[in-house]
Amino acid sequence: MFVRKKSNKSGTVSVQIIDKSSGKYKVVKTVGSSKDLDEIEKLYQEAYKIIPTLQKQDTFNFLSNTDENILNFTKSLSNSNITAVGAELVFGRLFDSIGFNVIQDQLFKDLVLSRIIYQGSKLKLTDYLRRYEHREISVQRIYRFLDKLNSKYKDQVEEIAFLHTKKVLKNITVVFYDMTTLYFEAQDEDDFRKIGFSKDGKFQDPQIMLGLLVGEKGYPIGYELFKGNTFEGHTLIPVLEKFQEKFDLVKPIIIADSGLLSKKNIEQLKVKDYQYILGARIKNDTDDISKQILDLNICVDGQSAIIKKDDKDKLIITYTDKRAKKDAYNRKKGLIRLEKKVKSGKLTKDKINARGYNKYLHLKNDVNVEIDYDKFNADSKWDGLKGYITNTNLSADAVISNYSNLWHIEKAFRMSKSDLQIRPIYHFAKRRIEAHISISFVAYTIYKELERLLYKHNAPFSVQTAREIIQNIYQLEFTLPDSKAKEKILLNMDEEQKFLLDIIAKET
Repeated sequence: MFVRKKSNKSGTVSVQIIDKSSGKYKVVKTVGSSKDLDEIEKLYQEAYKIIPTLQKQDTFNFLSNTDENILNFTKSLSNSNITAVGAELVFGRLFDSIGFNVIQDQLFKDLVLSRIIYQGSKLKLTDYLRRYEHREISVQRIYRFLDKLNSKYKDQVEEIAFLHTKKVLKNITVVFYDMTTLYFEAQDEDDFRKIGFSKDGKFQDPQIMLGLLVGEKGYPIGYELFKGNTFEGHTLIPVLEKFQEKFDLVKPIIIADSGLLSKKNIEQLKVKDYQYILGARIKNDTDDISKQILDLNICVDGQSAIIKKDDKDKLIITYTDKRAKKDAYNRKKGLIRLEKKVKSGKLTKDKINARGYNKYLHLKNDVNVEIDYDKFNADSKWDGLKGYITNTNLSADAVISNYSNLWHIEKAFRMSKSDLQIRPIYHFAKRRIEAHISISFVAYTIYKELERLLYKHNAPFSVQTAREIIQNIYQLEFTLPDSKAKEKILLNMDEEQKFLLDIIAKET
């Protein structure tokens, strides 16, 4: 049996259940008709719910459980009797317990769960629901929902995520902010998708900028989207002010990397009375500060020192053996690349600049480009050194410890880009791009919550593995022969699946 939509002369559309088992098309049932697109969609979904009740199922004599009876009964079952329910039992329950179910639209939940377990285009979502959950949703309905999602639900989504983060952390005293780029599989720019500096290495593709604000351990607070050619340093203050006002935050300590460091940003943070810990570009500081740093002669693993910059700011310098080895390795790797280019004779004087390892190049006899090995060797004095600018009263160890947690936001971007496959983005309309990011933000919040619960209960597997083991949790639905009542029974699960569902049952 299948469902079809039949256009009528009156302008209405009838939703019918069709049977072709005899070789001819036969209308089994007309579920209803309407001119309204949403109503037609509801009738279409209702039809697929009705089909199992119309299909004949052999009865099973439970008093005579001979092999033949059991075999005949199992033969009567079809794929329509078996449904994949793992996503709903795990991620669906977390979706509800966090509070996203106040948005009472099943399609929103479907889109979020599919972003976690079955990434791909919105067209693939319709395939997934049809194949594994025996539900029909048209692509047109999905697109209509996306068109209104961001304008209608974004603020609510952020508030739910923030309240959940506040509940988990108890008190939000520190926030982390960073930017990433999201590229598009298209060459055309518009007012929103612009070619800019790409952190994905897709310099020829248009992109947008995503600014993410999280609390400790990467728990989400909110996000903001910017044009693809926006300088990331210009985004920090607007995002902070927005969420400060929106959630009435007691001003937290702001932690961000050196890409967001500029004199203007620091001055604005001071004027607005924010405390901050920012990564410092120590090699680019004034000659006086550079001399003070090198005069410290820090070379013991874990050693740190403080340099006073002005009345409010202090510069904390630390040294680690691990960073020293990494810096030396990267310099050597960069030098080898330069040597190959110089040997090829293709380098011209326009390549002599301060970008990357090109800073080691110089011009000989106003003609030949060569490598300044003295400059390369002198740079080794900076190996292992890292700087932090702060106006807090925290100790050097506390500043370094807080800043080291910035990796959680970097992990958030990695999770979003790899596990949730937030990019590349195939939408072109701004409203649908925004809807896609909103769905991904909710998916990340749920993903992060499962990660927390697995850690809390000492689970022997990761959140990535949990996502895999739920995909073959199935439910059998059948009709009892006497009462005609429908029954749903979970098929037997393995130990990991039982363990996971037990955690969800305890926490939701």
